[in-house]
Amino acid sequence: MQANVTIYLNERPLLLCAGETAIPAGYADAEIFHDPDTEQIDHILLQLEEGERHAAVFIREDVKQLLKKVSLHFTVLVAAGGLVTNDAGDVLMMFRRGKWDLPKGKQDPGEDLESCALREVAEETGLHNVTLLTKINETFHYYPMKNKKVLKHTYWYRMLFTGKELTVPQIEEDILDIQWIRKENVNKYLQFSYENIREVFREANMI
Repeated sequence: MQANVTIYLNERPLLLCAGETAIPAGYADAEIFHDPDTEQIDHILLQLEEGERHAAVFIREDVKQLLKKVSLHFTVLVAAGGLVTNDAGDVLMMFRRGKWDLPKGKQDPGEDLESCALREVAEETGLHNVTLLTKINETFHYYPMKNKKVLKHTYWYRMLFTGKELTVPQIEEDILDIQWIRKENVNKYLQFSYENIREVFREANMI
């Protein structure tokens, strides 16, 4: 069975999955739609975006095709980023636009995802002695940009920092602070983060 995909619209989840048995706990009150048509998708997306619905589930055996169908309702932007730890096991997080976040950014034309992830970490944090280890997962979240509805599809990677340099927040990207956080304190920061960022930490077995 294909893996589930969750799209967050203003922190409200839209779950795409292959069957009702694949629906995880936490969606008991969410309405289920089997292979929704374009009009249904449009309607549910708007309800989630505007807070009229707290969650929804779309079901189709081919989850990849379902994701493609839903993606047609957005401008898709591909990005990559990193969950960076140091030799002590501390995790790097940065404060941007009122939330604790991880470094990530848009893929440039012709750039592979791994290079994009490393470049964005270097640009946003000032750290260059970073080694990319393994892929963690992919996340999807919506945000408005001018007159577009953007679906950001982000590829996340584990990374290890082995250098001595200090962090340098990229102010032009609204990054106000960067901190190395002890693993036992991560949950305190994630209370003031995003659902998709918490998903990255869960997949990495960090919480």
